[in-house]
Amino acid sequence: MDKIKVSVIVPVFNNSEYIGATLDSIFNQDFNGFEIIVIDDGSSDNSLEIIDDKLKSTDIPYTVFHQENQGVSAARNKGIELSNGEYLVFVDADDYITQNHLKELYNGKTDFSLIQLVKKDGDITSEPYIYSQELISTKQFIEMELKMQIPFNFVQLMYKSDIIKSNSIRFSTDYIYGEDTHFALTALSYGDMIAISNEVTYHYIQHPSSAVRTSEFRRFDIVEIFEQLASFYREHGFDDLSKLIITSRIPKAIFGNMNYFFYNGYDFDDVINKMKELDLFSKLSKFEGDKKFKLKIKLFLLNPKIYYSVWKKLKNSID
Repeated sequence: MDKIKVSVIVPVFNNSEYIGATLDSIFNQDFNGFEIIVIDDGSSDNSLEIIDDKLKSTDIPYTVFHQENQGVSAARNKGIELSNGEYLVFVDADDYITQNHLKELYNGKTDFSLIQLVKKDGDITSEPYIYSQELISTKQFIEMELKMQIPFNFVQLMYKSDIIKSNSIRFSTDYIYGEDTHFALTALSYGDMIAISNEVTYHYIQHPSSAVRTSEFRRFDIVEIFEQLASFYREHGFDDLSKLIITSRIPKAIFGNMNYFFYNGYDFDDVINKMKELDLFSKLSKFEGDKKFKLKIKLFLLNPKIYYSVWKKLKNSID
């Protein structure tokens, strides 16, 4: 077998409506030396039939693995275990990539590389973020993410397989929201540089039935995820990153998800009670940084009901 440069890992669960187009976008890459790893996570529709039919017509090396339903994290972890590539790339079964996706990502030199992503929600397409540099240190990138200065999704990255496997980095199976960011920010801490491409090659399709949209208050899981990451950074000597999580990333995640619930019509008392249950008020108060954002938090903490009433009148966008 020729050397496998890249393993493309695709977790699938009841994605029969989309998986055919997703696989076609992978087949059409103008790049040689990659394999496809498809993990069927106990689909009950005809996803597996479509996968088998698609893959039998390609000469691209592939592996299809069927497991009982364990969740997308377990499926991705199995994909990592079965992979043979020098680098790893993840593509969700309802998204698609452009023909130059792997070509833009692969350079065979840096520990990581990154392309740009757009989100599609019906007729609305987001604007990509444009970087001013072609190379960035992993430390600087992590800091930018923790300060929420950049939009980021873990599928934008190509990961050096040795970093993932030698450090036993895996997706947490205990969460359905934020586990992918935790995976990426953990992996990046073991690397050196990220090669940057401003080409938009990943199209992230948002559907009403997605896990994030149906998870209700599980969105607040992101707080515990980041607390674990803060502990990891502290244990590995990255005290500045650990502090940045506590004083910036967690408060912003709490406030942003709180406003998400308000924006989507959740009952005020239900949101507030859940926040009290999770001790999120004290974690919000630890924010350090932008004065305008700090004032918003202060006003909310002084009187959540008044803040909500004013917010409702103004219909502020999610911060």
